[in-house]
Amino acid sequence: MRAMPAYDALAEWFEVLNDDCDYPAWSQYFMRGLRRFGAGGRGLELGCGSGAFSRILTKNGYTMSAGDLSEAMLSKGIRLAREEGCGIEFLRLDARNFKVLSPFDFLLAPNDCYNYVAPEALGKAFRAAHAAIRRGGIFWFDVSSPRKLREKVANTVMADDREEVTYLSFNRLAGQAVEMDVTLFIRGADGRFDRFDELHIQYIHEEEAVLAALQAAGFEVLSVEGHLGEEKASSDRLNFICRRM
Repeated sequence: MRAMPAYDALAEWFEVLNDDCDYPAWSQYFMRGLRRFGAGGRGLELGCGSGAFSRILTKNGYTMSAGDLSEAMLSKGIRLAREEGCGIEFLRLDARNFKVLSPFDFLLAPNDCYNYVAPEALGKAFRAAHAAIRRGGIFWFDVSSPRKLREKVANTVMADDREEVTYLSFNRLAGQAVEMDVTLFIRGADGRFDRFDELHIQYIHEEEAVLAALQAAGFEVLSVEGHLGEEKASSDRLNFICRRM
């Protein structure tokens, strides 16, 4: 069976299947940091998915735009923002090469956005981010750590079985990437389940290579820390907090 583009079918269920990641606590971590670094109030969330972080930041007084490559994710994000009364501008943007009309005070790219960018494209992607932020603005993104992808994700099968949807991911290590064959079984109105298949590829980024690419793109790296600020050596996620020079 031919795989659909990543997130085409998953978009509708993404936040449901990630209901254990605690978006409110994660967003509070960002907001504390943005205040600490004097980031300003106008931001772009890149790789926004269905816009969970942008909705929370908007409700806390930030002016947010949200960009993603997946049209299905953007459509879901627009619906959720409308339902929750959030005035968010949604844009179709490719993190590898994008432009904005006016630079933002900060750019957030949480939850693995840059793991979908191949190592050879990372420099160009960071230069695009640099151009999208005002001088002195904050660029804050995370990647899944190499240890997590190699030791916890690669060569495993992940499953999540709910009443309306079943998620399966068959993962294999392929050089400096993890290829994920994702299968969804989604209950239709008639009670029968339809099958959808997607291929996701997440690239492994070593910390030293990311730091070199950031500095070459014109960023000052302020901090590298684990998920929600924990010690990075034991964390499954690395946060890179940078300032545009």
